[in-house]
Amino acid sequence: MTVLPEPKPTAPAAGQAHLDDQARQLLAAVEEAMRTPTSYRDDAPVPLIGTTPPVAQPGRPPMSQKATDVSALMLSGGLASLPLGVAASLVLWASGHADPTVIAVICAAPTTLIFALSRLVKRAKEAAPDEIHNHYSGPVYQDQRNVHTSTRGVWAKTNNQQ
Repeated sequence: MTVLPEPKPTAPAAGQAHLDDQARQLLAAVEEAMRTPTSYRDDAPVPLIGTTPPVAQPGRPPMSQKATDVSALMLSGGLASLPLGVAASLVLWASGHADPTVIAVICAAPTTLIFALSRLVKRAKEAAPDEIHNHYSGPVYQDQRNVHTSTRGVWAKTNNQQ
């Protein structure tokens, strides 16, 4: 068996020189991008008070969270009462009995009922609990804690305070 010598390549493999050039260009671009800063932080102090007067912003004026909640509740209540008022007006107009006294009674009845129920609930909360007398014999440790709870909002949030 005759051993032949390995052939020596006379030219580089097809496309290899072109890929090496592209890889070098890509690496150079990445290194260049890493050298340039991408952000800047200004550590100069910000002035506390300027000379420019405040400018009114569009929309609702700034107010507390409670005032915002009450405002939204009033707007929702007013919008919810509109269909009922229109329906009542149409019924009275269609029947021909649009007497001012009847209208006043119809409009005041739900409001009066709501006020009466809210006052009843408020008075029930104010009612004091019965006085309790306990008689013990021997050493006794008595721990009395009062917890004040308030639940408010459309989505109920309960705050317990001792």
